[in-house]
Amino acid sequence: MPFPDVEEQLAIIGRGIEKIVPEEELAAKLKHSRETDTPLRIKYGIDPTAADVHLGHTVPLRKMRQFQDLGHQAVIIIGNYTAMVGDPSGRDEARKKRLTEEEVEANAQYYLSQVGKVIDLDRAEVHRNGDWFGKMTFADMLSLCGKVTVAQLLKRDDFDKRMKAESAIYLHECLYPVMQAWDSVVIKSDVELGGTEQLYSFMLARDLQRDADLPQQIGVMSPILVGTDGTRRMGKSLGNYIGISEEPYEMMKKFMQLPDEVMRAYFELLTDVPLEEIETILGGHPKEAKVTLAKSVIAEYHDAAAADEASSRWQREIGEGTLPSDIPEATIPGGEMTDGTIPAARLLTLAGLVKSSSEARRSIQQGGAKRGEEKTKITAHDEPIEVTDGLLLWVGKKRFCRLKIEN
Repeated sequence: MPFPDVEEQLAIIGRGIEKIVPEEELAAKLKHSRETDTPLRIKYGIDPTAADVHLGHTVPLRKMRQFQDLGHQAVIIIGNYTAMVGDPSGRDEARKKRLTEEEVEANAQYYLSQVGKVIDLDRAEVHRNGDWFGKMTFADMLSLCGKVTVAQLLKRDDFDKRMKAESAIYLHECLYPVMQAWDSVVIKSDVELGGTEQLYSFMLARDLQRDADLPQQIGVMSPILVGTDGTRRMGKSLGNYIGISEEPYEMMKKFMQLPDEVMRAYFELLTDVPLEEIETILGGHPKEAKVTLAKSVIAEYHDAAAADEASSRWQREIGEGTLPSDIPEATIPGGEMTDGTIPAARLLTLAGLVKSSSEARRSIQQGGAKRGEEKTKITAHDEPIEVTDGLLLWVGKKRFCRLKIEN
């Protein structure tokens, strides 16, 4: 298919992008691609150190899909060898443990099955960088390392910070950015996608491509997607993520808990809703905006019917305050009861709705502890609560259970 006008391509590519380096070269590359009818090679590297894909991962993947839709060639690099080295950024605890080839490949297979929900894998090239690094001799590796100075490496932001903090930098970690950059040489990357923290590796790739007499790639960098807490980057280890393979209702609940201030970024980075329409949506009620956002994203990774059902269920069970269909059960030892009752604070603790008696007291004092279908407020920590099978207990709106007496 013919490539769209350069201006049209730039408008699509530029949405939700924080930095393009060097920006002035992108239009020239797109113009040459259109004139020669040659697709650009768009690289995105994935280290399969974990199997789950969350919405933070989809930001550059969605950009790759946009490049695909514009007629360009997607090139996925599965970093099965870089994963064994480990990203020196140190953000992910899992990366401090070296993975085996078998672990990496198992992760890669599941990862690709999820990536296929975002990009068209049938039209993408998929390479494992072990295909070239695994064939290198020690002399080859020495030759590659001889292309990069220690001074260059120490300009990398995380290395610089660790040097200033007098934290250890291990020799094998220094190989990671060199390997990532060399991937771009091997696959002849024109554009590399990633986050802003990847700037150093993107620029190092340009240096290595120049040395190899290849056209130099351009870095197209997306902002970091913050998690559901609204402050830290989305990550499974932080518990602030929304996984694209989660059940639709679980995704819905997480979307409805998002802070209002992240909504614009989520719409821009995770949906195709036109920018002017986003402004209109955000100008309305925040709850309705979150429902619109959630349904748009859920439909992309499941389907529209699943998104509608998740929305309706949330409205029934949480939005309108009606009882959920899957209420957890808590077993209460019969020996804890005196004349069929248990003091309120003790009961909330036994039911697992609070972690301690002091937390139970606070919840009661703040009016958040309730009992029964009618949500009768518990007024005192030592209030004797008559315990019966099926009694419903609440702490706040989201913690609740039915009691079962164990004889």
